[in-house]
Amino acid sequence: MNIDRMEFIAWMERIMDRFDILSEHITDIQKKRNNIDGEELLDNQDLLQMLKISNRSLQRYRSTGKLPYYTISGKIYYKLSDVHQFIRDSFNAPRQN
Repeated sequence: MNIDRMEFIAWMERIMDRFDILSEHITDIQKKRNNIDGEELLDNQDLLQMLKISNRSLQRYRSTGKLPYYTISGKIYYKLSDVHQFIRDSFNAPRQN
């Protein structure tokens, strides 16, 4: 199958237009992510998937104060920096023999 140069250029322009549209959609989605003071907020689902823990474990971490959380319009959110600190605090120091 032979394609002449003009037809090829037309197809490439269509593909590039689609990439531009997708790029705009990605930018819009990134802007819509939950942020507060420029810091990303995660919800329960995000944390359950990220930490690979059960809903009950997450609730226990909240109840004991190990993991700070914020309630906005009845929904629970966690600052990404707090989650990172929680992970760091959860690591045990290596044993000295």
